Amino acid sequence: MQIKFSKYQGTGNDFILLNNIDGKYNDIAEDEVKFLCDRKFGIGSDGLILLNKSATHDFYMDFSNPDGSNSFCGNGARCAVKFAGDNGLFSSHNVSFEAIDGLHLAELCGNDVKLEMSAVGLPKYISLEAIDSIPFTDVFFMDTGSPHLMLAVDSLKELESENLINIGRQIRYSKAYESNGINVNMVFEHASDELSIATYERGVENETLSCGTGATACALIHAAKEMHHNGLIKVRTKGGLLQISYESNGKSKFTQVHLIGPAKFIYEGTVEI
Repeated sequence: MQIKFSKYQGTGNDFILLNNIDGKYNDIAEDEVKFLCDRKFGIGSDGLILLNKSATHDFYMDFSNPDGSNSFCGNGARCAVKFAGDNGLFSSHNVSFEAIDGLHLAELCGNDVKLEMSAVGLPKYISLEAIDSIPFTDVFFMDTGSPHLMLAVDSLKELESENLINIGRQIRYSKAYESNGINVNMVFEHASDELSIATYERGVENETLSCGTGATACALIHAAKEMHHNGLIKVRTKGGLLQISYESNGKSKFTQVHLIGPAKFIYEGTVEI
C-alpha cells in the first residue's frame, strides 16, 4: 500500500501525519507503525498520527508511539490541528477533536496552536528509594494524558542528554514501571514562572527534544508546589519554548489548562508499506 504523508514538528518533537478521514489507512498494523517511525529504515519520527473521522467533532486524533503503543501527545495534537487546518478539515481558527483521553478544543494563532488540555488532579508524591544509584528520592507524578514523573535538579548541566538518558532508563525499566512505562522529566527552575526541562519518553525509549504532556505536567506540578492558583509558565525545552496557562481550584484539580507553542510543516511525500 502506498501512503501519502506529511511531516510536522512542534518544538523539535516530530510526527508523521496521515489524513485518514476516508478510512483508507485503517488497516495499518503495529509493525508498519514501527517501520514508518524508524529513523534508519522508514521516514523517522517521534510518533504516527492518523486523523480519523469523528461523528460529532472535526476529527479523531489516533496517536501511536514509535513502538506502536498508544497515548495522548500534546505536541502531536498541536501538529494535528495545524495539519488539519492546512488541509481544510475545519472552517475557522477554532477546532474540536477527540483523542484517547477525551475531547479537546484548540485554536490556530498564526504559527502557534493553543491546545486545551484535559482537567487534571493535583500531583502525587512518589518515592524512588527502591531504585539503586538514582540520586533522587522525592519526585512528583502527574498524568496529563500520558504519565509523567518530575525530578527537580539544581543546575542546567544536569539536563544534559547523557545524564537524562541514564537516569530516565533506570527509572523507566525499574520494577515499578517496566510493565506500563513512565516518562521522566528533569526540571531546572529559573524563576517562579519559568522552567527548563529535558524529557525521557516511554514508547520512544529515548530523549525527545520536547514533550507537550511533559511540559504541562511539570508546569502544573511546579504551580502546585508554589501554591499558585492561576498563571502562565514558560517551559524551555531543548527544541524551543512552550507556554502553559492554567487555573486551579486550589483543592483538587487544575482546569482551563492550555498548552501553547509552534507547530510547523516540514515536508510531504509518499512511502510504500
